Amino acid sequence: MLPSAETPPFAPHETLGYALKRAHHALRLHMDGQLKSLGLTAPQYNVLSSLEAEPGASNARLARRAFVTPQTMQAMLVKLERAGLIARTPDDEHGRIQRTELTDAGRATLAEAHRAVMETERRAQAAASPDAAAMLLRIAAALS
Repeated sequence: MLPSAETPPFAPHETLGYALKRAHHALRLHMDGQLKSLGLTAPQYNVLSSLEAEPGASNARLARRAFVTPQTMQAMLVKLERAGLIARTPDDEHGRIQRTELTDAGRATLAEAHRAVMETERRAQAAASPDAAAMLLRIAAALS
């Protein structure tokens, strides 16, 4: 159906979805810039933060929380383990499942990373309305 005189043409670059993607991309780039001096990326920060909240989380659980595939998570965990930020041990009951925890170096790096990321969060909050985070979570819930 062609747009009529009453209906403006669809403008994909003016949609909520496009605005969300642009904001996400800008947030990611800013976070990566803040974390670079610590040798971390935003996804790696997500993993370390998830482990702080849920020590011993499985690779599959971490992948879901980071919005990546289990294969991508495995590669991230190998890098973080080589950097000495995490330790992985086989699960006592399910030998194929690896439980992952922060090391002392991982906790120290994460504390610095939290401080670095707060600058990104402050800038994003200053540009947003007071209920922006709640609104975005409502959108996510409505589309899930």
